[in-house]
Order: sequence, then C-alpha cells, then structure tokens
Amino acid sequence: MRTPRPRPCAVTAAAGAAALTAAALIAAPFTGTATAAATPAAPAPAAAGPAVRPVPAVAGHRLVKGADEPLSDEQCRATWGISCYTPLQYRRAYGLDPLYRAGITGRGRTVVVVDSFGSPTIQHDLDVYSKQFGLPSTTVQVVKWGDVPAFDPADNDHTSWAGESTLDVEMAHAVAPGARIVLVETGVAETEGVTGLPEMMDAEKYLIDHGVGDVVTQSFGATENTFPGFGQGDFSSIRRLRYAFEDARRRGVTVLASSGDGGATDAAEDGRTDYPYPVNSWPSADPLVTSVGGTRLHLDAEGDRTAPDSVYNDYGAGGGGRSNVFPRPAYQDGVRNVVGDRRGTPDISMSAAVDGGAWVYSSYDPTAAGWEVYGGTSESSPLFAGIVALADQFAGRRLGDIHTALYALAEGDVGSTGIVDVDDGTDTTYDGVPGYTAVRGYDLATGVGTPDAARFVPALAAAARPR
Repeated sequence: MRTPRPRPCAVTAAAGAAALTAAALIAAPFTGTATAAATPAAPAPAAAGPAVRPVPAVAGHRLVKGADEPLSDEQCRATWGISCYTPLQYRRAYGLDPLYRAGITGRGRTVVVVDSFGSPTIQHDLDVYSKQFGLPSTTVQVVKWGDVPAFDPADNDHTSWAGESTLDVEMAHAVAPGARIVLVETGVAETEGVTGLPEMMDAEKYLIDHGVGDVVTQSFGATENTFPGFGQGDFSSIRRLRYAFEDARRRGVTVLASSGDGGATDAAEDGRTDYPYPVNSWPSADPLVTSVGGTRLHLDAEGDRTAPDSVYNDYGAGGGGRSNVFPRPAYQDGVRNVVGDRRGTPDISMSAAVDGGAWVYSSYDPTAAGWEVYGGTSESSPLFAGIVALADQFAGRRLGDIHTALYALAEGDVGSTGIVDVDDGTDTTYDGVPGYTAVRGYDLATGVGTPDAARFVPALAAAARPR
C-alpha cells in the first residue's frame, strides 16, 4: 500500500507499454495475446549466490532488489533470512491449477490498476516476469490521465510509484494470466488527505462510465484523520470523493483497496506515535470498496503449506480496524459483535508479508534492474483482483459489489465456500502500536479469512448477484 511519504521502490530500462489517452483506449479494441497456460514450464533452478545490490534497510516493503534472477526459497532463507515465493507457488497455495485446467484464467475480463506516475518499462518487465515463470504474457494498456510528467529515475517519488505499479500489474497477472490489464497513470502523487485522490477518482469514474474494467485495484490510501474537517466531525471531504465508487456500484464493477501496512494505525507509516485512537484509511474503509488485508504464507518449494496462514506483521502489518467516518454497512450486521456500529476492515486477505514475499521483476531504474522481493497489502489487493477476474469469467458477467456475497459465504463451510479462516492467534501489532488478533470467524486482522480459489471462485460466482 502507498504510504504518505515517497518510498523507494527500485529498478530499469527498455521500452514500456504504449501510452494511450483514455478516449483512444475506449475506441480501440483490445488486441492482447493472453491465453490459458494449464501447465507452465518450471523456471530453471537459480544458480547459487547471484549478484544482489544490498539494501541497508527496508525500502518501503521491498527487502531485496537487483537480483540477477529469482532465488529458491531455500536460497532466500540462507541469504536474507526470509522466505520468497514465485507465482507457481502461489497457484498451488491458492488452489488455482484446477481453474486454469478448466480454462478459467480471467480471459475476457479486465483488471484496472490505478497508480500515480506509473512505470515506463511496465510492458517489458511483465514480459520478463512471465517468461521466467512460463506464464503467457499480455498487453498492458497504459492510460495517462492528465499531465503525467516524464519519468525521472532520479526522482524518488517517480521510482516509488514505478515499483508500486510493477508490483500491482505482476501480481494481478500472476493470478489471472488471461485477463486484460489497464494501468492508469495519474500526474499527481497521492500522499495524505485529498492530495492526488481527485485525479485518481476522476480517472476511475471515466473508465467505469465508459465500460473499461470489471475490477479495479487500488494500492494506495490516506488515513481518515488527515482529511480536512475530520477533527470537527465533518467528513464531507471524504464523502465528496466517492463518486467513482458509486458509479462502480451502479455499473457492476468490483472495487478493491489495500487495507494498509501500519497495523491498527498508520502512525508507524508517517512517523507519528501520538494518535490517541486507531486510524483507518480511505478508500479501504469505504463501504463500497472491498478491503483486502494481509496474511503470511508458509510454503514448501512446491507451494504446499507447511503451516496454516498467519497474520502479516513483519516489516509492516496488515491494516484494519473500525472506520471513524463510515457507520456499519448492512452486509456487516452479522459481525456487529466485532465491528460495533462502524464499518470494519479488512474484508478478506491474501499474501502480504515480506517474509514470504513475492518475486517481482522491474527495470525502470537503470542502476538497479533485476529481481526484487516485495510484500505489503499492495501485493494482496492485486492478487485478489485476479481472483475476482477469475470469478467474473466463471460467472460470465461482472460480479459488482461482492460484499453481501462474501459475508454470506463466510457463514458456510470451507468445503463449499472456499473461505479459509485465519485463526492462529497472531496479530497486527506493529512498531509498538497494539493491533488486532486473528481469531475464529471474522476479525479485524484478516477479515473473513483467505480464499481457496478452486472452491471460492465458483462459490462467489454463484452467490454474487448483479444489482
């Protein structure tokens, strides 16, 4: 998830995807080449000890950058003391293979990724990523919304967002390799309060209103208390920004957002420790948005679990809690004992821990091109966007706002719903700020749990009814 301050998110060259204006994108038919790959070839084993540019401290939620090639999990643990996973391990862990064999790859569906500035090498980087793991690549269609400045690899803000964009695109593609991807690049960096958000919401509304996109993923957020008027109980500055989500609800588009990486409060994110109350973030806390939190996977080399999933709480912690702005929506009435009279987040969770992070390739920074290990809920939201794209294809239609279906499924048995509870007792305490604990049933650490896609995708497709 994007923090209030620029975060270094490294790496390099090559020609990026062709940029289109929004109008041109809508007028032009999609000509991508994504197809199903039932049994992709396994990548060649990594040589021991590839050259890596050391990072003295965690740069945002990227712990490793500049590797010549992805290491095995065993090599990662020996070299850096963390686990690191490939999309092939993810597909096993989340039960994706049966869907791929049945032709459910997200084909015919579109995932919209929204980020400031974007990456000039996004197409090249996705092609390298896909080739490494035997995945089909796809055409990333780039929409430049407004006056997007020329990319400057010496600008920390530009490289931070380029890393964000790369992570978002590659994670969505890892889960839904057949889906079309549209990357929307805006020209104003989202920070805190309303800054950058009107441009993002305008871009989303335009694409939604013109039929571009079935699911939108947002790996950014601003803490609720930084919006004008918050201290006086005036939440109009947030409510005025909801127009894209309201249009998405009317048009059956699913909207997702990362729950955050600062645990129960984003104080750890912006350097403050004096907030007298837990802080949630928008758009994650919006009742029209599905909030995606974070878990930690424990996998072997094939992607089988060696232990149940736990809470993401290593180099960050999954955001979540009760909104200070929005009251409890009807779909959370069944979990009122947890959320009280407020909107609670997250709704569901997927992999986000840095210890158990994802390999990503990027080349936007010519001084540090190569493979990186990423974590954070910037990973989990696009992963879940891929899951929704699969469910859309399975259903043969957009699923729209999935909240009611999601909470109804959570009351059923995992064997029929595919929602796996995360209840190991770990919590989102981070940087000295007390968090929330993963317990049986819905909680403010991981929501309803995490998906087993082979069961969850058909169950969600059946349960989500168009408005």
